[in-house]
Amino acid sequence: QVHLVESGGGLVQPGDSLRLSCVASGSTFSRYSTGWFRQAPGKEREFVAHISWSGASTDYADSVKGRFTISRDYAKNTLYLQMNNLKPEDTAVYHCAVRILDGLRLEAFGSWGPGTQVTVSS
Repeated sequence: QVHLVESGGGLVQPGDSLRLSCVASGSTFSRYSTGWFRQAPGKEREFVAHISWSGASTDYADSVKGRFTISRDYAKNTLYLQMNNLKPEDTAVYHCAVRILDGLRLEAFGSWGPGTQVTVSS
């Protein structure tokens, strides 16, 4: 079982950057593909980014492509999400998770972290 905890969220202005971290406990983390999702108030949780277990393959939602970068540090058992040029519509609670089934749908991920709040406002 993998236990995940996110950090790095905060209140920023449009155009600013943030880097989210997701620290995993458990030696099997490196065997999992992992992803970031977000949930805005009153909306469903949506896919943001995914990275394969090897780190060789990444996927992004169209809304963040070119602005967000997902990466992982195997030595630190940590997943990152670098977010640049943030927009008000990026405001949400961001969660990390490991992929337990094929695909990038919500149900394919598990071991969800509690999330970290990102608020983009002027």
